[in-house]
Amino acid sequence: MLFKEDTVIGFIGTGVMGKSMAGHLLDAGYQLTVYTRTKDKAADLLKKGAVWSDSPRDVAQKADVTFTIVGYPSDVKGIYLGENGLIAHAKPGSYLIDMTTSTPSLAKEIYEEARAKGIHAIDAPVSGGDIGAREARLAVMVGGDDEAFLQVEPLLNILGTNIVHQGEAGAGQHTKMCNQIAIASNMVGVCEAIIYAEKAGLDPETVLKSISTGAAGSWSLSNLAPRMIDDNFEPGFYIKHFIKDMKIALDEAKRMDMEVPGLSLALSLYEQIAENGEENSGTQALYKYWKQL
Repeated sequence: MLFKEDTVIGFIGTGVMGKSMAGHLLDAGYQLTVYTRTKDKAADLLKKGAVWSDSPRDVAQKADVTFTIVGYPSDVKGIYLGENGLIAHAKPGSYLIDMTTSTPSLAKEIYEEARAKGIHAIDAPVSGGDIGAREARLAVMVGGDDEAFLQVEPLLNILGTNIVHQGEAGAGQHTKMCNQIAIASNMVGVCEAIIYAEKAGLDPETVLKSISTGAAGSWSLSNLAPRMIDDNFEPGFYIKHFIKDMKIALDEAKRMDMEVPGLSLALSLYEQIAENGEENSGTQALYKYWKQL
């Protein structure tokens, strides 16, 4: 194993998922330096022993391996590229692991820029939401060189239980698009099923006992439908970020001359509820679309 307990790990982005992920690395005994735009979001990690960095540049200069999980491709680009970015200041031979859901083309650009400087860049978006991050049960979809993947795999195993190397740079992001396309249509079905149960006079919690373990079973049905029933719309994953993901997937599908009617429908519904003030709610708030009809 390349990374020892004296390895310095950088972590950029301590939001809904990143905070838990960074905490697991800290609990594993690694030295952790963190940066996030709002320092208060890193307060718990700092109390546990993480060290604050003032910028991505500062993180890069300290760390042997740096994880990032931020909001949008524009955020990723700003953190990685340019004169103050990670690539410009990372140590030769260090590892940069972007776990943001971003564009495959940007993942490839980062990989090429990093390789030119003797730095290993990996795209490794995740699925599992706040629950998966908190319980270290994330699915991690990895793109990048074989050797780089093998070196960082032990660290990824601290964060998740399903770590799969999908191929070259950008392959992780393409796989995450497959994941989001599957979720998008499924979320429409989950919401319609719960609404149908309510309108039919059934107890939706009892209905879930029957359908969540059968052929209709899915992560969203088991984990997000109960939140809908309880009117709990706190974000495990923000609607605004899911809309971003769906738009990336739609753009990639168009480049491949592929029709994605299910994705297009889900995106239109999510955009409508986002316009009604739900962009910072969890994705399960799609349920409210039917409630407002």
